Order: sequence, then C-alpha cells, then structure tokens
Amino acid sequence: MSGANAMQVSSLSLPEVKLITMPRYPDGRGYFTETYSRARFAPHIGDIGFVQDNQSYSAKAFTVRGLHFQAPPHAQAKLVRVLSGAVWDVAVDARKGSPTYGHWAGAHLSADIGEQMFIPEGFLHGFMTLAPDTVITYKVSSYYQPGSEGSVHWASPELAITWPATPLDVTVSEKDAGAVAFERFNSP
Repeated sequence: MSGANAMQVSSLSLPEVKLITMPRYPDGRGYFTETYSRARFAPHIGDIGFVQDNQSYSAKAFTVRGLHFQAPPHAQAKLVRVLSGAVWDVAVDARKGSPTYGHWAGAHLSADIGEQMFIPEGFLHGFMTLAPDTVITYKVSSYYQPGSEGSVHWASPELAITWPATPLDVTVSEKDAGAVAFERFNSP
C-alpha cells in the first residue's frame, strides 16, 4: 500500500517509542481498518509475541492512570490505542544506564484518528484521558504478574512531563496518587 493508504510509523522523542497510524478505508457504512498485523508491525517494533489484550474505561476527562511497569522477567512491551475518546499517552525510559534514562515521550491518541503508541519493555507507561467515557485497549508482551507490578508518581517534578491538566484537576486512584517519586525510584 502506498500514499494515503500506507501505514505511517514515526519515532517520538525517544526513538524506541513509536507512533503508528493504520489506514482507514471509508465507505457508506463507516470504515474498515487493520489494527494490528504481526508481519506489518515487526519491521518497525520487532517481532513481539503479544500474549494478552487489556481494556480500560475512564468515565471522566483528566483521569490519570500510571506511570506503571512490570519488572523483569515479566516486563511488558505495550501497543496502545483508543476505542472511544482521546488520551495523552506517555512513556518514560526507566532502563538503568540508558542515555535517555528519565526522559519521556508523549503523543495524543484518539478514536477519531486511530493512532497507536508502541512502548517497549523497560519503559514506564501512563496516560491522561482528554474526554469523558474514554476507552483504551492495549496489547502486552507478557502476562500480568501482581508481584512484578509497580508505579512511579505521574507528576514527579524531576520528569517534567507536560500533562494537559494540573494535579488539582485530575482524577487518580489512591494507588497511583501514592506512587513513589521518580527521584526515589529504583529501576528493576
């Protein structure tokens, strides 16, 4: 496929984090799109064996989920897309020794456009909803393991993430509100 019907892949400010947009084929009924093809995605993100799909619903705009991770050996690569609404999606490099450790990349993802964000293993992931009744889905490369999960506070000042709303405007879980600041985070 070429031109307007081509898969579009671009690196964000962290080169391993990718923004992917698949073509949509509209007709009188709506549209059709291929959301994932292992063969088409592999040249851009590697041949990842995704093992589980997750879905998240947030009733309110400016709901924050994250910054989450799973520690090795259960680390997860993620492929995130929005089914309804829109989000500001963020990945933070948490790989010890990486030249971009503590740097972040973000992208606007919406159901209207259908962008997807690929986050490799070794990165924290979080998002803020930009509309009420937002639904996201994401593929992961490792099964969820409760003993391996962790989180870093989404508003850690040392990360200086540009979020679309201030901490006073957001809805966040107690668990995420109590997450450790990045400066005290000991990356696994």
